[in-house]
Amino acid sequence: MPIKERPWLGVAVITASLFMFVTTELMPVGLLTPMSRSLSVSVGVAGLMVTLYGISAGLGVPFIVAWTRRVNRRLLLTVLLAVLAAGNLVTAAAPGFGPVLATRLVMGFANGVFWAIGVSMAIRLVPSRHAGRAAATALSGISIAAVAGIPLGALLEDLTSWRGTFLIWSALSAVVCLAVAVVVPSLPSDNAVAVREVFALPLRNLALRRAVYAVALYVLGHFGAYTFIRPFAEQHAAVTPAFISALLVAYGIGGAAGNFVAGHTVARHLRASFVLAVTGLVVSMLLLLAIGHTRAGLVAGVLLWGVSFGAANLCQVNLMLSAAPDTFEAAMSINTLGYNTSIALGALFGGLFADALGVDAAVWFGVALTSASLLVTLGARRRDPVPAS
Repeated sequence: MPIKERPWLGVAVITASLFMFVTTELMPVGLLTPMSRSLSVSVGVAGLMVTLYGISAGLGVPFIVAWTRRVNRRLLLTVLLAVLAAGNLVTAAAPGFGPVLATRLVMGFANGVFWAIGVSMAIRLVPSRHAGRAAATALSGISIAAVAGIPLGALLEDLTSWRGTFLIWSALSAVVCLAVAVVVPSLPSDNAVAVREVFALPLRNLALRRAVYAVALYVLGHFGAYTFIRPFAEQHAAVTPAFISALLVAYGIGGAAGNFVAGHTVARHLRASFVLAVTGLVVSMLLLLAIGHTRAGLVAGVLLWGVSFGAANLCQVNLMLSAAPDTFEAAMSINTLGYNTSIALGALFGGLFADALGVDAAVWFGVALTSASLLVTLGARRRDPVPAS
C-alpha cells in the first residue's frame, strides 16, 4: 500500500473504533423495551444502563488520561478495545440487571478514555492541513453507528435476542482491536498533562470554559429525550420493532448528513454552525411533541434531530480544538467529563420524568436543556468585551 494512503487507513480504523464504542454505549436505547422486560425492571430504571456508563466515562477520564500520559496511544487504544470486547461478552451472559450495570460501569471508563484520545490520534496520523478532514472522518463513526449499529442491534434483537446482539458486538470489538494493533502506527503521547493541570485548564481558559458549558447543556437535553425515543414512538404511534429500526436509520442518515455539512462549515463559521445545530435540536424535539403521533411526523422529527446532533458533535470537537490547540487531549478530557456526565444525568433525569410524568416529559426536558445551551452560546458573544479601536 502506498505510504500516503496508510495514514487514512489508520483514520478508518479509529473511525471503526468510535463506531464500536458509540454502538456499545447507546445499544440499550434501541433495546430498552426488551431488556427492561427481560431483566424485570421499568423502562426508567433500565435507562440506568446508559446513566452509569456515562458516569464512569465522564468522571474517570481526566485521571486515566493523565495517569497514562506516557503510554503509547496505539497500545492504550488496543487495551480499551479489549475491555470493550470483554464487557460486551459479559453483558451477553449476565444473569441479571445488577451484573449488567456493574459491567457497563467498567466499560464506561474505557469509553471515556477513547473519547479523549481518539480524535487526537486521527488528527496526528495525517498532515496538519488535513486535520479537520481527519476529525470529521473519525466522528463519522457516530453517524455510522446510528445508521448501522444501533438499528442493526434492534434488528438482531428482533431476530435472536438482546443477549445475542451483545455477543456479536463482542466479536466485532475484538476484530477492531486486532485491526488497531496491526494498522495504526506507534503514537507516543505528545500533549497529555498531569491531573492538576487538566483541571486547571478551564479555570484559566475562558473560551474552553464557555464551550464546555454549552456542550454539557445540549448533551443533557439530547440524551434526556433520545434515551426514550423507542418508548415514545411505541406509545404515540404504535410502531413495530421493524419501524423502530427504520426510524433509527433515519436518525443516523441525518447524523451523517449533519456531520458532512458541518465538516464544510466549521472551519470558517464555527460558532454559527454550532448555533444552527443546537437550534435544530430544539426544533426537532418540538416537532416530535407536535406531530410525533404520526409515523410521518416521527420520521421528520427524528431526521432533523439526527442532522442537528451530527453537526453539533463535530462542532463541539472543533470548539475544543479552537479553544486549546496546544493541550487538545487535556481539553478533550475535560470535555469528555462534561459530555459523558451529561449523558448520565440526561438519561437519569429523563428516566425520572418518564416514569413520573410519561415519556413526553422527557422530551420537554430535552427542549429546556438544549434551549439553555443555545442561550449560553448566544449570550457569550454579548458578554465579550469590545476590542479597542
